[in-house]
Amino acid sequence: MEQNFNLYHIFYTVAKCKNISGAANQLYISQPAISKSISKLEQNLNTTLFTRSSRGVALTMEGEILFKQVEAAFNALRQGEERLKRVNELGIGHLSIGVSTTLCRYVLLPYLKDFIHQNPHVKLSIACQSSYQTIRALENGDIDVGLIGEPPRTSNLYFSPLTEIQDIFVTTRCYLDNLKKRMDIQSPGNHLSIYSEATLILLDKDNLTRQYVDKYLSRDLIDNDRVVEVSTMDLLIEFAKIDLGIACVISDFVKKELESGELIRLKSPVSIPKRKIGFACRQNDTDNDMIQKFLAITEA
Repeated sequence: MEQNFNLYHIFYTVAKCKNISGAANQLYISQPAISKSISKLEQNLNTTLFTRSSRGVALTMEGEILFKQVEAAFNALRQGEERLKRVNELGIGHLSIGVSTTLCRYVLLPYLKDFIHQNPHVKLSIACQSSYQTIRALENGDIDVGLIGEPPRTSNLYFSPLTEIQDIFVTTRCYLDNLKKRMDIQSPGNHLSIYSEATLILLDKDNLTRQYVDKYLSRDLIDNDRVVEVSTMDLLIEFAKIDLGIACVISDFVKKELESGELIRLKSPVSIPKRKIGFACRQNDTDNDMIQKFLAITEA
């Protein structure tokens, strides 16, 4: 098949021109070379493809069958070339992004808006999943880019930091007042005792943010029977707003609620360091044109 490809091109050209001299002019090769190539193809296929006359050549029945298939193949190749040209001219491409629901809403959307504005023909795929799943998908090559917390230095991922985030504890004034009333009856104390008496609203234990916070929280706090676990940061915030308890959230994601007084920030029971979030891709993909365009916007 591979050895016959050039022969098929000559066969196709001769069939279109209906004579060898015309094909020779188009292909810029001699007529004897054309005739030799046709004879070789007929020999390879063990059939006669053309009948010859003084007026030129005509396809045999077998030649007609082959011509239809070869014509379809060359048309498909031509369409592929034209599509590839259009992709290059318009910047058409595909970019797959993995991100948690929370980071998608609060962090990714502004960058996506700028990227789409500059690359309107790019097809985007966005997988909203846990950060753990995003890291696995990156390592397996299932996605191009992930918005995650900074991976360990031993990771084979390239990481472009965007910002630092801070985990804080928030609640409503109403919940705090009621909690203090209960504590006055039982055992008044400092801010640490507030947490030991309160209902804590935390992300579930499979979440990387929860695992990060757990490293610093006292086991007495997170093992009490007043912990409510939820699957997303949005639910943490909403549950805190209805006076359910004290929620551990990311400060940037409750700015509006803190400014309005709908939520209040509490003194943290422990010191939880800030952490970096950013876009990551595989080290081997840093030279990918589409990934470079995306990271250029995020790093600007």
